[in-house]
Parts: sequence; C-alpha cells; structure tokens
Amino acid sequence: MNVAMLIAGGSGQRMHQDIPKQFLNVNDKPVIIYTLEAFQKHPSIDAILVVCIDGWETVLQAYANQFNIDKLKWIVPGGLNGQQSIYNGIKELEKHIKKEDTVLIHDAIRPMVSSEIISDCIRVCNMRGSAIAVIPCAEAMLLKESEDTAVSEIERSSLVRTQTPQAFKLQKLLWAHEEAAKRGITNSVASCTLMVELGEKVYFSAGSEKNVKLTTVDDIEIFKALLATREDEWLK
Repeated sequence: MNVAMLIAGGSGQRMHQDIPKQFLNVNDKPVIIYTLEAFQKHPSIDAILVVCIDGWETVLQAYANQFNIDKLKWIVPGGLNGQQSIYNGIKELEKHIKKEDTVLIHDAIRPMVSSEIISDCIRVCNMRGSAIAVIPCAEAMLLKESEDTAVSEIERSSLVRTQTPQAFKLQKLLWAHEEAAKRGITNSVASCTLMVELGEKVYFSAGSEKNVKLTTVDDIEIFKALLATREDEWLK
C-alpha cells in the first residue's frame, strides 16, 4: 500500500497573506487541491492523509468533497514544527496501515508534483528502502563568512537540492522519530535530514525544477506561469 502524507501545518508567514498559503486560491482553486489532485489521480496511491493547520480541518474536508478527492482518508492536526507534524501523521497511519507500507511525505505547497516524480519515488523506495526527490545543483555555491560576505565555495557537483515527496516504509519512519526523541533531535528540517542526522543512508529519486515550493509571492507567480504552460499543452 502506498499512502501520500501531505504536510499542510504551516501558517505561511513569509507569504504575508491573511490565510495560510496552502489555502490560497489560484485560478479559483486552493493550492492544496492542486497537490491533492496529483496524488488522487496517480494509480499507485491508495490513500491520502493530510496534516492540517489547526482550525482549517473542516475547510479542507469541504474542499476535498467539492473537488472529489475521495482518497483523502485522514486529517490530523499539525505540530509545533515540521518534524512534530510528520510524527503526528505517522502515528495516525500506524492505526490504519501495515508497517511495511510506503509513506510518501510531501509538502502541500508543492502543487506541481508530476506523476513521473511520484512513480519514481515509489519505485526507488521499493528498491532501496527510501527515496528523496532531488534535482542537481546548477548554481555556484558560496560558503557564507558573514551575512553579506563569502570567501570560499562549495563544489556544486557534490550537492543536490532536495524536494518532496520523500518516501520511507512506515516502520522506518516510526523508528526514526522514536530514536530522534531519545537523542534530543526535535526540529530537523525534513525527513531526509532527520535520517542523515541519525546516521542513515538515503537514496535519490527524480525531482524537477517545475516541482516548485510556494514560499513567497514570487513563487505564486511562477506557479501561475507553469499552470498557463500546462493549459497550453492541453490545447495542442
């Protein structure tokens, strides 16, 4: 069984909007619905869980009903940070799925995730036990000396830029979060960084430059442009 777990617990302060960024409307549809539709339409995704910002659970369910997202089975509250939100999600999944099932953790604000990215994430996880969507690092990378200076570089060929989805077996996720609690790790940036902090090796799957994370107003403009491009393709 393959379960998508969407993380939608953030308030989106960097977007400077009155509502959480995952619920912003773009072309008359909430951002989170675009993301849900990507997993709803994928034939290998069996169910969806959303870790939702407190107070928006009813709104989310109403949107899911409106847009026929019938794979959405569970909505759980977010935590104080991303790590705790993921833990809330996997503890709920522990009640419903097998420990050997695959969980794809995905940012709700990455609405352009493609079917190909989801498929490759599942494939690699089934082969290797984990899968982190990544893209090459194309930019020159400098190591900061201070807030506005640098004196050295980091070789970009040794770097990748991580995205989501990030897939693991449920049993591995439960172990990682319980082990993190024992070691006092409470605010790791992502599931991949948590695994690395615990000394685990993670494996890469295919990401995409189009798989943009909507963090700022500029990202929304990029998203709108990508949507327009996709609509043009449908017309051909």
